[in-house]
Amino acid sequence: MNLSDLEKLLALDAEHVWHPYAAAPAVVAPYLVESASGTRLKLADGRELIDGMSSWWAAIHGYNHPVLNQAVTDQLASMAHVMFGGLTHEPAILLAKKLVDLTPDRLTRVFFCDSGSVSVEVAIKMAIQYWLSLGQAAKNKLLTIRHGYHGDTFGAMSVCDPVAGMHHLFGDLVNGQFFVEAPAPSGGNERQLVEMERMLAENNGRIAVVILEPMVQGAGGMRFYPPDFLKKVRVLCDQYQVLLIADEIATGFGRTGRMFACEHAAVTPDIMCVGKALTGGYLSFAATMTTEEVCRTISTKGPKMLMHGPTYMANPLACSVALASLGLLAQFPLARRIGEIELLLRQGLEKCRELAPVKDVRVLGAIGVIETHAPVDQQKIQECVMAQGVWLRPFNNLIYTMPPFIISDQEIVMITEAINFSLS
Repeated sequence: MNLSDLEKLLALDAEHVWHPYAAAPAVVAPYLVESASGTRLKLADGRELIDGMSSWWAAIHGYNHPVLNQAVTDQLASMAHVMFGGLTHEPAILLAKKLVDLTPDRLTRVFFCDSGSVSVEVAIKMAIQYWLSLGQAAKNKLLTIRHGYHGDTFGAMSVCDPVAGMHHLFGDLVNGQFFVEAPAPSGGNERQLVEMERMLAENNGRIAVVILEPMVQGAGGMRFYPPDFLKKVRVLCDQYQVLLIADEIATGFGRTGRMFACEHAAVTPDIMCVGKALTGGYLSFAATMTTEEVCRTISTKGPKMLMHGPTYMANPLACSVALASLGLLAQFPLARRIGEIELLLRQGLEKCRELAPVKDVRVLGAIGVIETHAPVDQQKIQECVMAQGVWLRPFNNLIYTMPPFIISDQEIVMITEAINFSLS
């Protein structure tokens, strides 16, 4: 692209486009991507960057993948979309069966959604409607842990961290929920569990569900916690007869080294949200999965239906590319390769631990995180890593990478060295 065309497009962007979590026009102008292939983004100015973000954790197979391209092309030949109310189609049926086969036992029902945030909304509605159907209308509150992030819509915002989270501005507008301190990564979380049990005991007639991100708290702080905590939360939910929602939108489909993070604790939630990597980053798509018990209760009592129905629910293009993406995962040596990526990230990022700005270094699966003592200069960090041929998107006091699973060893080294360079 010549310089004149590039400048015109960026001027139009500044005039009309509002980017996520940004002013308009953006204080730091966005970089125009001309194409993407494999692990690389090609910018319109001629630069090529390794994408260390997997397009916000979704493009696990990289870009322009021939199998995924073909799945979309083949589906276009028959239909791009059809309403899902009163109709069904083969890609949706086959994808539902595939998800049931992949996920923990007892998750047998699949409700397709437009996005991860919407899947959380559906999960919340499922949980509340379950208790409504059983005649317990007062059980309509949610219990969660601090430092969580579950999406940008209002139900999802209500269970994001109300103080440190990015949605605290809306605290007076969202429904008030119950929060306990987040578990520590090193274990020894008895105090948090005691507090959770106290809340469940004292508010058992009001709490419908516990919702959390299993093992990894994503955009709320990129925090990890041990599987034992998740196991004990499941026990408490059973003991006090509340449902458990596992938000696997960020962690699902192999990111932590298991197909789903719940598997680290051998836990089955009552409701599970999946999204992001479901389509390999090709289309916005998600699903909310639940048990036969939850589904049957909602389907046979009260309104006898789940009160939700997105226009583009079970879009055939999204279902088809999701099936193809899951097919690629089935052929991929997931545990071995994610283990190799984890080792390389750990070796590369540990070098940062002695740097003055660095507070902590943590790695799990294909997730590498540097936490700094103070918020980073996002523009400066981005310019530094881009100068090393890498694309990252730091926020607050976190510089992190969640690369595509197809990334090479050499590219992982380049990412970790770029992070080191940006902090030196």
